[in-house]
Amino acid sequence: MTTSHTPSRLAGHALVEALIAQGVDTCFGVPGESFLAVLDGFHEHAQRIRFVACRQEGGAAFMAEAGAKLTGKPGVCFVTRGPGATNASIGLHTAFQDSTPMILFIGQVGSDMRDREAFQELDYRAVFGPNSLGFAKWATEIPSADRLPEYVARAFHVAQQGRPGPVVLALPEDMLTTPTTAPVLARVEPAQAWPAPGALREVRSLLLASQRPLVIAGGGGWTPEATHALERFAENWQLPVGCAFRRQDLFDNGHRLYAGDIGIGINPKLAQRVKDADLVIALGARLDEMTTGGYTLLAAPRPTQKLIHVHAGPEELGRVYAADLLLQSSMASAAKALESLAAPTQLPWADWAAAARADYEANQVPQPVEPLDMAAVVRSLTRHAPDAVYTNGAGNYSGWLHRYHRYGALHRTGRTQLAPTSGAMGYGLPAAVAASLLAPHRHVINLAGDGDFLMNGQELATASAYGAGREGGGRLISIVVDNGTYGTIRMHQEREYPARVSGTALANPDFAALARAYGWAGERVEATAAFEPALVRALERREPTLLHLVLDENVSTSRTTLAAIRGAALARQG
Repeated sequence: MTTSHTPSRLAGHALVEALIAQGVDTCFGVPGESFLAVLDGFHEHAQRIRFVACRQEGGAAFMAEAGAKLTGKPGVCFVTRGPGATNASIGLHTAFQDSTPMILFIGQVGSDMRDREAFQELDYRAVFGPNSLGFAKWATEIPSADRLPEYVARAFHVAQQGRPGPVVLALPEDMLTTPTTAPVLARVEPAQAWPAPGALREVRSLLLASQRPLVIAGGGGWTPEATHALERFAENWQLPVGCAFRRQDLFDNGHRLYAGDIGIGINPKLAQRVKDADLVIALGARLDEMTTGGYTLLAAPRPTQKLIHVHAGPEELGRVYAADLLLQSSMASAAKALESLAAPTQLPWADWAAAARADYEANQVPQPVEPLDMAAVVRSLTRHAPDAVYTNGAGNYSGWLHRYHRYGALHRTGRTQLAPTSGAMGYGLPAAVAASLLAPHRHVINLAGDGDFLMNGQELATASAYGAGREGGGRLISIVVDNGTYGTIRMHQEREYPARVSGTALANPDFAALARAYGWAGERVEATAAFEPALVRALERREPTLLHLVLDENVSTSRTTLAAIRGAALARQG
């Protein structure tokens, strides 16, 4: 479609204009010669949108995904063809499993070179399309400059509609340099599906027939208003609420109805409580392997508990579990609808809800470990930065953060947890850099293992290049827990093949010195008493800080995560 009043410009410039029209103000990526016209478009519109040049495409894709979680708007990432795209695939997979709206733009070979296996050529429809199971909701190639705005608008629709997720758009190099007068399209607003009134009456009937109900909140698509409505629904009905794996900021962890996180390292008492419930209301959660203890807390395909499953994506309903009631609804609509359900004056499960909270509180009592106690470390973080954005990747170290930190709810503090349900290593530092750039007024704290950190440690340079943690009053801190091993794998190795260590030992750098080389402050911490003063200094200085925590290898492989494994085993045996 063309109009006489739209000036002609390169399609690469039109693409940047289309992003601005969708409300995008920051894009992440690694530059490539395949989309030079787009980079020129960013230069042309530098006052309205910025391109953050990262040091590796995996880090860039993680930044876009984390930014989407933080802001609730689709994250945008640009990478070049072939190796750039495959490097970025880890962030794409994370966005898919985490139900995060994201657009990945990939430079493509020129149209006249297609299907010859030209330099770095890939068929992105085949690599990332829906049949690939787990990469993208939609993957395609923009065929012409005049249709570019149409494809961009559709991509934002698909990414946000139903179950949110990632979209891939390939950009032929010659298409981007073609002039077009096609106008950009208006900002996309996803339609909100509401649960049917009859279904709401059935929800109320199932609640009234229950004695031991439990809510599990998870998934994507939550807004501050939705988490507030969830809280009021729980209070109206006095319902204990557990949060799905790495979704702990959907419900205030300090609330008297919060029962704990339902994921890896679950409190064994909470695992038993899920099994003992006679009604489970799953709001937004896919009820995946991590949240269900390998599909044992809720037996698949037909749980022993009554199950109400509410999800925005119709393809998820009934996919694994045959529920008693299936409701297709966005979380924004479902939570508001549930909040309106009238509760009776007397409810029979007050003791059940109180016991769930008591079990959570009891699980918060640590067993001190010296010389460096990670539970005490996390408690110090909570005291000094209770409303910070906390990020982490994958590894045993994350168990301390999930267990001992009390995340604030989205509607009270903004997003406080950015973590991959996909279990991707290397996520935490790029996520922290993105959060610091997008919310410079907030403290952002990354907790990483030594193996996890070096997956994307080069993004320290991106933070320095763009002043992350230096403006707006917020501080950027990365805490590296160094036990000289791939702790999670070592733990499983010791369990399956005791005393036969192979491939899991790490030779690490001086992380504090490494940070200083990138322009960060760096400190080494070896004792519990030294951590809090180091944290206070980090919160007071202007430059970002890396704290290098040195741990014995047996601390994370035995005390924390073997306990988690035992808890999971008990949950399965129960």
